[in-house]
Amino acid sequence: MKIVKIIAWVALIVFVVIQFFPVDYNQNEMVPQTDFMLVNNVPATIEKSLRVSCYDCHSNNTDYPWYSKVQPAAWYLEDHIKEGKAELNFNEWDNLSERRKTSKLRSIISQLEDGEMPLDSYTLVHRDALLSEVNKEAIIDYVNTLKDSLE
Repeated sequence: MKIVKIIAWVALIVFVVIQFFPVDYNQNEMVPQTDFMLVNNVPATIEKSLRVSCYDCHSNNTDYPWYSKVQPAAWYLEDHIKEGKAELNFNEWDNLSERRKTSKLRSIISQLEDGEMPLDSYTLVHRDALLSEVNKEAIIDYVNTLKDSLE
């Protein structure tokens, strides 16, 4: 029984100590002129779906949940956001070449069709980020139109 108490105390101390190692929050209120929504004049319904389902991980401004202030959850979120932005950052859309834009648009279509995005771990907590089949089809149709205009 004594070993269990020691392990519990050590775990508690480690938990408290890791709270002193914060993350850099991905928040920037300024929307750059290179943003996907501005450059492409996205219809309001599609814009709403993309902002709710994609922009937290794929832009420079994340709307953080309450648990983002607690380690190790904050580290987990930071990792997902960094990976998401490295793959596609909607705020920097117009900085991409036409070829890269076409590639990203194909990837968006593929991942929506395959149900890979938004991530299940994201929609588990953010239920409003779940895309209905109608929303998915609308986004896919719009993205296909953009892709066709670039090709």
